[in-house]
Amino acid sequence: MLEIKELHASYGQLMALNGIDLTIRAGEVVFVVGPNGAGKSTLLKCISGLLKPRSGSIAFAGQPIVGEQPERLCRRGLALVPEGRHIFGTLTVEENLRLATMHRKDRADVRADLERMLKTFPILEKRLKGAAGYLSGGEQQQLAIARAVLLKPSLMMIDEPSLGLAPLVTDQVYEGLRTLNESGLTLLVVEQSTSRVLDLADRVLVLRNGKVVKTQEADELGNGDTLEAAYFGYETEHA
Repeated sequence: MLEIKELHASYGQLMALNGIDLTIRAGEVVFVVGPNGAGKSTLLKCISGLLKPRSGSIAFAGQPIVGEQPERLCRRGLALVPEGRHIFGTLTVEENLRLATMHRKDRADVRADLERMLKTFPILEKRLKGAAGYLSGGEQQQLAIARAVLLKPSLMMIDEPSLGLAPLVTDQVYEGLRTLNESGLTLLVVEQSTSRVLDLADRVLVLRNGKVVKTQEADELGNGDTLEAAYFGYETEHA
């Protein structure tokens, strides 16, 4: 579904990605974890068209996409839930959701998808007629995810879904992600924390200084000790 080879990206003279390779198969949940400044968000920006890489290739559904506009990529099935959620606070929850469906012609499917999102994230149904700006952080995150799903993506990317959320609320968000993946949606999730990935990930990549320093499949994760060692650089220090 997604194939990235030798991806390099920078902000001016500051290199953010240094030769990233990544392949995501349809139906997978792939996590990218790492400390602040590792290049996680930059990777998502490159894939979604928000940042043009310096070199390397990105192919989605077998087609090269470097240089494509974000709006075009979204129509092709790539959706991004950015850090910070970016909901429209003065609009109602329902209006936020319906904005994502304006380009769609399949009105019967739109109604069904709206109902599915309200079942996946029940709090949204309770807040449907209220202003989105009055939602809690966790509720806004659920709204941002639901809105992205209504774009009908085949691959959804989510940047830091648990950022600033209480553990119980994070549980609710991740339960929604599990439901979406079980329905067939492929997920690429960026996280700063490694504690949330063990039960959901098919594969985890650890980024440090713009490079992939470790990749683990689900059956290799165990209790996450080796993942944390790579995250904090213990493997390098003790090698």
